[in-house]
Amino acid sequence: MVKDKKGGKKYDFASTDLLVYIWEKRIPLGIVTLSAAIISVIVSFTITPLFRSTVIMFPTTNASVSKNLLSDSYSGRTSIYEIGEEDQAEQLLQILNSEEIKNLIVAKYNLMEHYGIKPTEAYPKTKLNDAYRSNVRFRRTEYMSVLVEVYDKDPQMAADIANDISAFTDTVFSQMLKQRAVDALKLVEEDYNQALANYTAMRDSMDVIRSMGINNYNGQAERYHEAWGKALISNNYDALKVLNKKMDLLSEYGGTYEAFANQLIYSTGVLSRLQQRLMEARIEAENTLPHKFVVDTAFKAEKKIYPKKSIIVIVSTLSAFLFGLILLIFMDNLKKKLK
Repeated sequence: MVKDKKGGKKYDFASTDLLVYIWEKRIPLGIVTLSAAIISVIVSFTITPLFRSTVIMFPTTNASVSKNLLSDSYSGRTSIYEIGEEDQAEQLLQILNSEEIKNLIVAKYNLMEHYGIKPTEAYPKTKLNDAYRSNVRFRRTEYMSVLVEVYDKDPQMAADIANDISAFTDTVFSQMLKQRAVDALKLVEEDYNQALANYTAMRDSMDVIRSMGINNYNGQAERYHEAWGKALISNNYDALKVLNKKMDLLSEYGGTYEAFANQLIYSTGVLSRLQQRLMEARIEAENTLPHKFVVDTAFKAEKKIYPKKSIIVIVSTLSAFLFGLILLIFMDNLKKKLK
């Protein structure tokens, strides 16, 4: 600190001079700082406290339930018992941020009334969306899990909303996949019913031919020719007449019998494969597994997360002190320039 030509004090605001300046201005600075502290204490008590509840979950894989459970030859890379990877975590986040889940939560807890939003005021839906996005948050953690955070003035409601969001995730996910699974089941059922009708028609045709006495074309033809030769050698004309009729019948319908027999074998294989696909499609359409593994469920918080009164008071008081100090320095410099 040095003196100017008129004998007044002139500060260069080094560390020592600044302390001297603050001491000389202690009264106005004290008034500003104390006022800010009192006001911040009062304001901190008027802020509605918020409680936080969280749910931590991991996504599952997109592995097929039916193939994992039914198919002996399934060689897929993923299993229904494994935790999903980054892509599945992103899918889970998309579901959590969906309008469907938000609407389910809003309807169940009547959040418009809970947040104090009147339907008659301007832009009620926009305000509701802003309040929901402010109090309900989702993010992916470094461990590929997904964190659901819910803030609310009612600690029990915060926990209930977080747990219901977790439950609604499976509801929305299943509804999204269910329609596709049902449509696939209908297609498989149509193919199976058509294959079954073809199989039944060929089997009925085979039964008609069998009723004529044709049961094994190659075996019967061999035996008939052997018997016909013996009857010819022994001059058994009655036997020859009977064998000729059987051989004529076998000659007329034997080819048809063989064709139907081959088609029946092929149709049996097709029907068996379609039956397997039908079982798999029914499992996919009629049964669902959870689409996430819940690590931690939400519980009623015992302590509020916001506001931190001490932090509000400290920050406000320090800010007021610094603002007052800067304002006093500015005013002093301005007065000097005006003189």
